[in-house]
Amino acid sequence: MQQGIIVLMNGTSSSGKTSISMELMNQKEIPFHHLSIDAFFGNYNDFIDNNFPDIEPTREVDDVGKILFDPINSVYYATIKLFSEMGLNVIVDTVIDNDKRFNDCLDVLFGHPTLFVGVLCSKEELTRREQIRGDRQIGLANSQYDQIYSFNEYDLTVNTEALSPTESAEKILGFIKSGQEYSVFKKLSKRNISVS
Repeated sequence: MQQGIIVLMNGTSSSGKTSISMELMNQKEIPFHHLSIDAFFGNYNDFIDNNFPDIEPTREVDDVGKILFDPINSVYYATIKLFSEMGLNVIVDTVIDNDKRFNDCLDVLFGHPTLFVGVLCSKEELTRREQIRGDRQIGLANSQYDQIYSFNEYDLTVNTEALSPTESAEKILGFIKSGQEYSVFKKLSKRNISVS
């Protein structure tokens, strides 16, 4: 049995990754499973809320995100790898916003058929989308921009200002069906992690 294809979309918040994912899910030629980091965090929050509804902390915690984000990301990447090992095709809808998370992703998914897709969008359009959405902090995407788009090589890029989600999904499907090798992710090197 072949490993499932991993479509790893790299883009900021509001760049269009989830909209493209939904289009890929709706097409019938190649079945995909959508694994979103937002859903992983949402499920964790639901778990806490449902199992500990009356929890009252006895002290303030400075940064809950630092305590939880990397371990949840590790489970997320392991789940992506598991799906691929089971022969299931996976759409990865996440934000790789620092070198540690990139290295963790590279470690876990290296050796799997990973199509590395740059989901590109200008800072101005990202701000406009954040304002329309209303469910994102204004400026979040701009704060992620330089780190997320520091990669200079992809198997494929889609510019979501020029292409609709449907057209972006069709471009990704066309690449997959062309039989071209997914080679970029295999060539990427770990990044140096700065210690602060």
